[in-house]
Amino acid sequence: MTLEALNERVRTDLAYLAFAGANWVRPRTRPEGHVYDVVVVGGGQSGLGIAFGLLRERISNILVIDENPEGWEGPWETYARMVTLRTPKHLTSIDLGVPSLTFRAWWEAQHGPEGWERIGKIPRGDWMNYLRWYRKVLRLPVANETKLALIEPAGDGAHRLHLEGAGAPAPMLLARKVVLATGIQGGGEWHVPSMIADHLPRSLYAHTSERIDFEKLKGKRIGILGGGASAFDNAQFALGEGVAEARVFVRRKELPRVNPIRKMEASGMIERYPALPDADKYAVMVHFFANNQPPTNDTFERAAAQPGFNLHLGEPWLRVKPSGAGAAVETPQGEYEFDFLIVSTGLLTDPALRPELRLVESHIARWRDVYRAPAELANPTIDAHPYLTPGFAFVSRDEPGRRRLHGLFSFSYSALISCGVSASALSGMKFGIPRIVSAVADQLFLDDRDVILQDYYDYDEPEFVGTWPNKQA
Repeated sequence: MTLEALNERVRTDLAYLAFAGANWVRPRTRPEGHVYDVVVVGGGQSGLGIAFGLLRERISNILVIDENPEGWEGPWETYARMVTLRTPKHLTSIDLGVPSLTFRAWWEAQHGPEGWERIGKIPRGDWMNYLRWYRKVLRLPVANETKLALIEPAGDGAHRLHLEGAGAPAPMLLARKVVLATGIQGGGEWHVPSMIADHLPRSLYAHTSERIDFEKLKGKRIGILGGGASAFDNAQFALGEGVAEARVFVRRKELPRVNPIRKMEASGMIERYPALPDADKYAVMVHFFANNQPPTNDTFERAAAQPGFNLHLGEPWLRVKPSGAGAAVETPQGEYEFDFLIVSTGLLTDPALRPELRLVESHIARWRDVYRAPAELANPTIDAHPYLTPGFAFVSRDEPGRRRLHGLFSFSYSALISCGVSASALSGMKFGIPRIVSAVADQLFLDDRDVILQDYYDYDEPEFVGTWPNKQA
C-alpha cells in the first residue's frame, strides 16, 4: 500500500461512518463578530484529536489555534530529544478507533507489515510526520502562529479570546467553548530552581523544555540536574551532538525502576480512573509522584555507552555559582566545573501561573479547596492542581465564578489529578479525547436545551404520505 492508497482508504472509512454530517449546534450571533462553538488552543496531538472528535459529533463550527509554525506543533521537533517515543508502539491514541488513521496503518503504508515488525518503538521524528499527515488527511481547521494571550468572559455564554502572532485570523475571536489542549506545560510553567535562576546568567543554563544550540556546546562539559527520563534523553542527545562530557546528578540513591504507567495501561486504571472517589485519586497520584517514570532501557544504555557519560546518584546540587566562563556546582561529594547546565526538574502546575487565565484563575477551584488529604499523604504539589469535572471542565470555587468559567476546559497535564493520565500521556488519549468531546457536546446541547426541546415539541413535518383506501387498487 502507498500513502495515496491509505488516504483513499481513510476517506472511504469516514464515509462509511457518515463522518462530518450536518452540524446540529444552533449558531450564535453577536455584534462583535462570528461566534465559534469551540476553539481548541493547541494544535499538537491532543488538539488535533479533539478537533477530529468534535467533527465526528457533527460540531463543525470550530477552530484550532497554535502558536508555532505549521508542522512544528508540540515538542517533537523542538525540545523532545528522545530517539523513540516511550509508549509501547501497539497502543493507539488519536485515531479514535478508525484503523486507517492509526500510526501503524500510516507506517505500514510506507514500510509494509515487515517494517512494523522491525521497529521496537515509534521513532520520534516519524511520530511528528504522522501528526502532520493526520492533520492533512482529515483537513482539520488549524490557524498556526496564533497565540492565545487572554481569555475574557464576554457574558451570555461566550468568551473573548485575545490573540497574538503573525497568523492570527483577528486580534480577537469569540467562542462558546474553549479547550486548552496545551500539553505538559499548559497547566503552569517549567521549573528552574532558584539556586540556579537567581545565581547564574541565562546564557549558562537551559531547561530541557527549551531549544538548545548543541553546536555551540561541542567539546564542552555539561552538568544535568534531575533523574527523570528527560535528563537521560538530553544526556544521550548531547553526547551524540559532540558534547565532551555529560554528567547527570540525581538526588536519589537509586534510579526508579518501576514505571507505574505500564500497570495503569493493563489494569483499567487509565480508562476508569475518573470513576474513583477523590480519596483514591489523591492516594494514586501520591504514589505516582513517588515513583517517577524511569528512563527507558534503550535511552539509558545509549547514554551509558558514551565515554563522556557519568551518573552521580545520591548527589543533589547544594549551590551553584558562576566560575570563569562557566558554572561551579557544589554537591555533598565535592565541586564540579561545567561550561553549561541543563535543568531537568519538571514543572509547576497552578492556574495562577498561566497568563491567559489571569482574569478567571482566582475563581478556579484547586484540589486543596475540595479535598483535605490525611496528613501522611498531604502533598502541596497535588493540592495546587485545578479540580476538574470528569469531562475536564474547570470548577468554580465560588458562585460568581460559575458563569465566568462555564465553557472552559483543560486538556493538559494539569488534568492529571482529576482525570488521570488521559490528557498527559499517549496511552490515555484514546479514552480522554472521547470524554472531553462528549462533555463539550453535552454543554453545547444543554446550553440550548429550552430552544431545542421547544423545537422538538413543535415539530410537525409529515413523513408518512400514504393514503387509504389505496386509490390505485
